[in-house]
Amino acid sequence: MEHLPVEVIGNILSRLGGARDVVIASATCRKWREASRKHLHTLAFNSNDLPPYRDITPKQLEILITQTIFQTTGLQGLSILMDDVDEFSASTVIAWLMYTRETLRRLFYNVRTSPNVNILEICGRQKLETLALAHNSITGVEPNFQRFPCLKSLSLSHVSISALDLSLLLTACPKLESLELVNLEIAMSDAQVTVELSCPTLKSIYVEAISLDKFMLEADSIERLHLRDCALELFELIGIGTLKYFKIDDVSVIHLDIGETIDNLEVVDVSNFTIIWPKFYQMISRSSKLRKLRLWDVAFDDEDEVVDLETIAVCFPRLKHLALSYELRDGVMHYGLQGSSNLENVMVLELGWTVINDLFSHWVEELLKRCPNLRKMIIFGSVSEVKSHEECQILANFTSSIVQLMRKYMNVEVHFEFE
Repeated sequence: MEHLPVEVIGNILSRLGGARDVVIASATCRKWREASRKHLHTLAFNSNDLPPYRDITPKQLEILITQTIFQTTGLQGLSILMDDVDEFSASTVIAWLMYTRETLRRLFYNVRTSPNVNILEICGRQKLETLALAHNSITGVEPNFQRFPCLKSLSLSHVSISALDLSLLLTACPKLESLELVNLEIAMSDAQVTVELSCPTLKSIYVEAISLDKFMLEADSIERLHLRDCALELFELIGIGTLKYFKIDDVSVIHLDIGETIDNLEVVDVSNFTIIWPKFYQMISRSSKLRKLRLWDVAFDDEDEVVDLETIAVCFPRLKHLALSYELRDGVMHYGLQGSSNLENVMVLELGWTVINDLFSHWVEELLKRCPNLRKMIIFGSVSEVKSHEECQILANFTSSIVQLMRKYMNVEVHFEFE
């Protein structure tokens, strides 16, 4: 170890993660202390990871963090996540940021202060590439195009911000590629809450736990779109057909529009969502490059609607992974199985039941026939803790039918996952 260059030791200390471990390791010898002072590039303080933080006062914790930060030079990554800590002094936190801002590339900040610290003002016009803010408020964003000239990733969680300030903030990030918006408190300017964002460089957006009347996003480079646990009247994506990954989970939306040119879509993942199948199918039908289609725990707006395997096989010839879980209704299920086109390239099939019965067994058998090159099948189901004799018999019959069925498909690997 004595022959290791101090630069390498600095990299080792930076990979330890927690500041407490860094301080302990740097006390090993003079060489390690020098590495922590001159070559440490990442430092993290997290109240959840270090129980001792809960046993000292916020003022003592301020002093501890201040001493640790001020013993370093050239920090590139700083994480201060204080979920369970009362308010810090704003002047102390400002001192941390002013000391590190010229070299800082990544900042993860969840600190409650009194008064609120203006992170944008302190860290703007620097070299910051990643910024994650939590439990903070943002007000009075200036329409300055070069406020964050190097920022590529922005995450806002439990942040209070107006729709206008959010739009201006994105405008101030000319190189932004990744955006996360989680449980934002959008300040209302009128009765209707509308967010309109435009970011030509944005490639990925994740939105969670947000309720809005209208959410409109203009992004000509967007590749990944993930909406989760949102309530929206309208969501509209305006782009030029670059979207590759589209996922929605537990979203309530009246009007959903991801653009007319979606020829490059490769993954569509929809779960806990009510589908108007003809409208949804029309939205994704031109995605001939689709590799994965997942419709999980979905409900249909019309009881007579059903997922049509024939149209899936014809329109998505490159499909390799198909996952389906929805209520199978007697009398309409056979409509989804009509046609003769096979899913030639499907190699992974995931199937889930809401109610286990003979319909599900028949559905599995028909899907296996339509996937001649299948390599793996996973069956998901829920089993109640207290089961009647009749329920046990149904489960036993289903298991027997699947065992008999799979004797015809010895080349298919089968897995069962029960809740």
